[in-house]
Amino acid sequence: MSIEELSEYLHVPVRTLYDWRLAGKGPCAVHVGRQLRYFVSDVHAWLASQRESEPGRAPEGV
Repeated sequence: MSIEELSEYLHVPVRTLYDWRLAGKGPCAVHVGRQLRYFVSDVHAWLASQRESEPGRAPEGV
């Protein structure tokens, strides 16, 4: 998926996704030419890693 599609899917601005990349956060991307693309499986894996271990408790390492 494109960065614009990911932005829409996550309901976050494209700028936030670029900021996460610079900070080493967010899902991994693939360069296709000059474009960034995201594997849906990587997005799902990243989302799973963000899941709370218990309600109200941040995931480990955050």
